[in-house]
Amino acid sequence: MNAMTQTAATSTSAILSIVFVALMGATLLFVAGHAQSATLHDAAHDMRHGTGFPCH
Repeated sequence: MNAMTQTAATSTSAILSIVFVALMGATLLFVAGHAQSATLHDAAHDMRHGTGFPCH
């Protein structure tokens, strides 16, 4: 019973970590994509075009 509880906790922790990283990535993409700052725009410019995110 103890091993099963530990496995479930590990799976939940892994899923939460994946969700957190995915949300952070989506937030970064959203912020960089809609930035009005020329410096931030230039810094993210190549990556946006590489991922197919329009910025013009």
